[in-house]
This record gives sequence, structure tokens and C-alpha cells, in this order.
Amino acid sequence: MTSKEPQAKKPRLIEEEKKEFSNRKTPKLSPNSLFGMGNPLLDISAVVDKDFLDKYSLKPNDQILAEDKHKALFEEIVKKFRVEYHAGGATQNSIKVAQWMIQEPRNMGTFFGCIGNDKFGEILKQKAEEAHIDAHYYQQDEEPTGTCAACITGDNRSLVANLAAANCYKKNKHLDLEENWNLVEKAKVYYIAGFFLTVSLESILKVAKHASENNKLFCLNLSAPFICQVFKENLMQVMPYVDILFGNETEAATFAEEQNFETKDIKEIAKKTQALPKVNPKRQRVVVLTQGKDETVMAQSDKVEIFPILKIDPKDIVDTNGAGDAFVGGFLSELVQEKTLDQCVKAAHYAANIIIRRAGCTFPDKPDFN
Repeated sequence: MTSKEPQAKKPRLIEEEKKEFSNRKTPKLSPNSLFGMGNPLLDISAVVDKDFLDKYSLKPNDQILAEDKHKALFEEIVKKFRVEYHAGGATQNSIKVAQWMIQEPRNMGTFFGCIGNDKFGEILKQKAEEAHIDAHYYQQDEEPTGTCAACITGDNRSLVANLAAANCYKKNKHLDLEENWNLVEKAKVYYIAGFFLTVSLESILKVAKHASENNKLFCLNLSAPFICQVFKENLMQVMPYVDILFGNETEAATFAEEQNFETKDIKEIAKKTQALPKVNPKRQRVVVLTQGKDETVMAQSDKVEIFPILKIDPKDIVDTNGAGDAFVGGFLSELVQEKTLDQCVKAAHYAANIIIRRAGCTFPDKPDFN
């Protein structure tokens, strides 16, 4: 039966691909169709030397949050080495990748987050503009713009993140303002990475409730095991509004443990998560779990499907750090165009496959996705 199925679907798929191609030439999407809110970081990457790593007690291949001893690192890396800047942070990366996949219209993706009134903040605004996303930052003077330094030595990358201003987002000073809320209302798909649960739960709930009440799509990412543990209460306040939940195998295992699912089987975890209470009954929750080089698992109301990832020679893998953000970006790029979930997963796998071949969450000028 399964061998006949693709043949039966083939003509329809060809027609869909033709239609999709024409859609890409004459996009029907309007600007601000996709909305993201999260922790904006200015990614600063540079090839450094061993002395620089040693000075700041950095391991060649690591990811850490900046401590007091790392504060001077961000200015020094700019003065001492040739640096590249990119608009970063998990949610902003995903919106950026979605915009790249779609290409036109520009500013299809809106992004909200908090930055400082400083040089790095100005560079971040410029980089967001270059990525053609409509970023509206809440700017304040208390904390500097959040940064993530990628210290490269050979094939290794040591990441040092200083969240700073990203932690200072205020609902009443930004999200509630009429001109900003108008942009929220324009969107039909919403995406927030779980990291933002540590910053402004009330902002997330306001957006999630709006999506639910208007039968729009609200998407959330588990983002990290500590979100499922330390911020479990915040996470479960938002979960009833979640239409599409993303996560990887490690996050899923931690979530299952915290929710007492009593299973380590990823398909069962996806199924049980899908069945958690939900506010909007018009939409069944979809749970999408990635597993690195293994297949992606997707649970819908009545079934759990698996999707093999695109093969890649390990020699071609440069940096897997942006893979999860790129996966979501690819998925959202088709979701906002109302494509099938299967097509969303294909786009997600394509985007992740492109991004892991490059340093950081960067991509070529144009995608080659059909």
C-alpha cells in the first residue's frame, strides 16, 4: 500500500510545486504576517588566538553565559580582531531564516525585543534591516545591548553570551503601545522561543491569548532543558495556547520527566504532549521534535509521523549551533503560506541542512528550495 501511495499523489504534488513556484514569484503574503518576540543578541564572530581564549578562561568548543570576568571581552574582540556582525538570538534567528526562505515581500517577519541605547544596539538595528525583518526594539538605558561573541579557533567555536538588555523587555512600555500592538494584530502566525519565558511571561500570554481568541497560529519552542525544569510553571501557563510546539530530543526527555509522562520513547512523549489541555478547540496541537541526525517526529491528533532528515557528509558540517533555529525558520516560512505540515517539515530540514554548512546562523543570498 505504501509503495503505491507516492504514485497516487505525484500529479497533485507536481501541481502544488508549480503553484508554489508561482506563489514565490508573485507573493500573496503581506508584510508583518509572521510575528516573533524574544531575546535579541548581536552576534559578534571573529577568528581569535589561543592567548585570547586563555585570558578569558574559555574552552575552544563551548557555550557559556558571560560572567563578570568576561565583560571586557566584547570590546576587546572588536578592537583586536576582524569581526563580523549578525542579528542573533534564537527567535530573531528563526524569523530571519523564514524571511530568507520566502524572500518577498520584505518585512514579512516582525520582531520585538529589548536592546540598549548604544553602539551595539545601532549595529543590531542595521543588521536586522539588512536581513529584511521588521524589527521594533524596546530601547532602554539601564543595560547594554545583549551580545554573543563567537570566538573561533580552527574548527572550534567558543560562544559567550551576555543577555544584558534582552532581559529587560517590558510589556507596558512596548507591547501595549498602540503602534506596536497593531503590528501584533497584523500577523497570522506567532513564534516565541522558550528562552523568553525567563523574561516576560505576561507579554507571551498577551500574544498567545490574542492568537487563540482570533484562531491564529501560536508556536512555542521548549528551547532548553532548564526551561522545562526551572521555568516549568511559566511554560505550563502558556502551553494551553500552543498550537505548534517545537523541541529537540533532550528537551523532550526533560519535559516528559517533569510532566511525569513515565516514558522515554520520543513518539510517546510527542503523543502525550499533543494531548495536553488546549484552549482553542478549533485547532489540534501539533508537536514537532527533532533528533539531530535522526528523523524528526511529528504528532497530530490521530497520528505520529516520522520524517527522515536530509543526508549530509559529516565533513560538510561546519557549525550545528544554528540548526534548531533554522529548522523552525524553515517550518514557519511554509506555515505562514498555509502549506501542508509535511511541506513545512521539508522546508525545515532544508533550512537546517543549509545552515549547518556555514559558521553561525548565516545563509547564501537565495534559497534553492522546491
